Amino acid sequence: MRREMGLAAGLLSVVLAAAACEGAPPSPPPSPSSSGLSAVPDTYITAYTWFDNTPEGSPDISHPVLHKKAGGAGTYADPVTIAVGHSLETGQDVLDFPAGTRIYLPDVRRYFIVEDTCGDGPTPEDGPCHALAARHGGASSWLDVWIGGEGESESFARRCADQVTGVRAAVFHPADNYVVASGVGVIHDGKCDSGYGNQLVTTSPSPKAR
Repeated sequence: MRREMGLAAGLLSVVLAAAACEGAPPSPPPSPSSSGLSAVPDTYITAYTWFDNTPEGSPDISHPVLHKKAGGAGTYADPVTIAVGHSLETGQDVLDFPAGTRIYLPDVRRYFIVEDTCGDGPTPEDGPCHALAARHGGASSWLDVWIGGEGESESFARRCADQVTGVRAAVFHPADNYVVASGVGVIHDGKCDSGYGNQLVTTSPSPKAR
């Protein structure tokens, strides 16, 4: 479901850019290049969990594509749910990036898929994800990744959300042969699996060619 994003713990870890524009709309969604991908180096990444989803304590999502509930392993075939900004200005619910868009995040070495929205209420376009990315290090867009956390403590999930949060690289419409970290999802086996940096590492050959 659409999640409410107030003063979530992850939002406190990045200093607001002094020159940011109030209420600036997001940059247009990146289009695939001739090679099929579009790399965006200045994407603001936050994370949401089992504990701060809407409704709280659930994996509900607003725009299911591959999953009925938030989840995913992080592979190209089974990407993890990601939430994006949206707007009701036109009277219709328009996502900043279309549902089903695949995105690869090298800092967590996992693939994601747009299946959820962040920002709740009658004017989500006035809130986080849709209009406020530039406040965070001058980022051009804002993505909110599902990290789960069911079965872990809320404090651990919040610490992981803090760890994931920051201005990172993102690859929209990615190839299928980027390295994927082992383990199902960002939180798995009692650890928060992130911090790989922004360098893109590929497997050879592509998994589809095997």
